[in-house]
Amino acid sequence: MDISPNFKGRSFLTLLDYTPEELTALLDLADALKAQKQQGVPHRIHAGKNVALIFEKTSTRTRCAFEVAAADLGMYAVYLDPKASQIGKKESIADTAKVLGRMFDGIEYRGFGQERVEALAKDAGVPVWNGLTNEFHPTQVLADAMTIREHFGSLKGRKLVFLGDARYNMGNSLMIGCAKLGMRFVGCAPEKYFPAPELAARCREIAAETGGSVAFETDPQKAVRGADVLYTDVWVSMGEPDEVWAERIADLSPYRVTRELMELAGPQCRFMHCLPAFHDLETEIGLDVYEKFGLDCMEVTDEVFNGPQSIVFDEAENRMHTIKAVMAATL
Repeated sequence: MDISPNFKGRSFLTLLDYTPEELTALLDLADALKAQKQQGVPHRIHAGKNVALIFEKTSTRTRCAFEVAAADLGMYAVYLDPKASQIGKKESIADTAKVLGRMFDGIEYRGFGQERVEALAKDAGVPVWNGLTNEFHPTQVLADAMTIREHFGSLKGRKLVFLGDARYNMGNSLMIGCAKLGMRFVGCAPEKYFPAPELAARCREIAAETGGSVAFETDPQKAVRGADVLYTDVWVSMGEPDEVWAERIADLSPYRVTRELMELAGPQCRFMHCLPAFHDLETEIGLDVYEKFGLDCMEVTDEVFNGPQSIVFDEAENRMHTIKAVMAATL
């Protein structure tokens, strides 16, 4: 298992910080680590090290992925939930970073503004990994790229269409990841849900060098034709008020991923979602929305989510393998 020394000591805050070659190297490492795990080959290459997992926003996949990956690498992980950490409340981010950096070999942060994880990385003195901020979700998109490569054999030239609210972490990071890896990104939404023009322009510059492309479309039927992947996310993110549900439902219902859209895309197309997904009434929020608005699904129908073209659970598993690769490489 070859790990380039160029990664050691680096933080993983946004995909913008890594070259296409470096991202590909991390994907290759994730493939190797996944194969070792499936074969039962131990890879405790960081035995004796300790990592802190700061979660200002809770998560199932991100927490489990980091904890299992750390254990597989021989490390001990300490989970700090929103009530267990004083970061930004009784203690500044800078002070927290300096304290944790003396106790731990690496720090994961999942929470609010990107400036918080950037501040941690500035003062920690150890690698800091972004488990999600309002603006970026780089570990998720690395797992997405791994999953697409597994199913299609390559990334170059693959067309990914993101349907829904593309202004925040998933839309931003998928756009960056596609640009970096030579893929064709299409953001499909009402114009007010497009990513920031400055970031889109930067991604177009990157895509011009990698052979990829970045485009936007308001008509889902036009956007999805010939797509290799249709990708969506929840319409209301963590931390947003309940009052926005009515507006998002009105604006984004035409962008729900349905069987009809999958058929327009073609038989080669796969469905992806970073999860959790509101595709049925088996969640408290899903049931609440049904009672208020009469919807039995939101961003994707259950028929698509559980259909033969859905690869969401491959994608979820790969969170652990790619996170393990990031920690293994940067430590």
